[in-house]
Amino acid sequence: MKNFLKYREIWLLAGIAVLIGLISTRFPGFADPANLRQVFNDTSILMILALGQMVVILTRSIDLSMASNLCFTGMVVAMLNAAHPAIPIPALIVIALAVGLVLGAINGFLVWRLNIPSIVVTLGTLTIYRGATFVVSGGAWVNADQMSPDFINFQRAAFLGLPVLSWIALLVIALFFLAMTRTAIGRSIYAIGVNPTASVYAGIDVGRTKFIVFCISGMIGGLAGYLWISRYVIASVEVANGYELSIIAACVIGGISIAGGIGSVGGAVLGALFLGIISNALPVINISPFWQMAISGSAIILAVVLNARGERRQGRIILRKAEAA
Repeated sequence: MKNFLKYREIWLLAGIAVLIGLISTRFPGFADPANLRQVFNDTSILMILALGQMVVILTRSIDLSMASNLCFTGMVVAMLNAAHPAIPIPALIVIALAVGLVLGAINGFLVWRLNIPSIVVTLGTLTIYRGATFVVSGGAWVNADQMSPDFINFQRAAFLGLPVLSWIALLVIALFFLAMTRTAIGRSIYAIGVNPTASVYAGIDVGRTKFIVFCISGMIGGLAGYLWISRYVIASVEVANGYELSIIAACVIGGISIAGGIGSVGGAVLGALFLGIISNALPVINISPFWQMAISGSAIILAVVLNARGERRQGRIILRKAEAA
């Protein structure tokens, strides 16, 4: 499994390099370091969300409500900032994390205690959280002129040549890498995805672990809520509508198996970066939006095929070992 993941990430990285090379033949400035830094910055929010979705998918679950969580939390912090501009930005980020945590905990509780399939729970909360955004805002928008300069400019400030948003993404990536490779909760997440029954006998509380991963995805959705609204300087019920598909696509392209147990932080980040390059480059070289959708969809299908082949190959190896024994 580890070898497959390793090579999958190398091939994905090579594919990104080839993609950049091909785009550069039409738009020579695309491969410039300054432009690539901008692409990374533009993709930072998707990377962060893909990591939150990754931990859920690894446990054989899925969170379809992340974009609605983003929308609701973004609206809450935008309205707070508009009504009380003196609230410090760090405090608003903490509030965003807390609101996202509550929304994620609702998903996790329903999956854990009521044993409802995650796809059913989050399909319902997807609509509920989006509707709650309308109720809280009364259908009104919060525009740039209602937001404080600090609210808008915090993530745009540069540090060592990178915007703060990029640094936030790098920090989240580092935290997820450490959590998934160096902690007991990371090992438990992988174990549940590989074999939930065996995990119980190993002393892992499967239900509680799933509750925790939904709390994590909720907090990530909350963080992304502030980042999205302050970046695009508008809060409305339509924010990030349908974006959950891009989040899941980034995970699938990055080699995160929908069947659970297979995937890595690096894969999720590269999958998001692949989509980010496509979304940034294709309009520049005058590719129709319909072709953009077709190319992204083809990449997802190819990724699913590669994932399936890799999982079958692993299964054959195990079978041969069992037969030899």
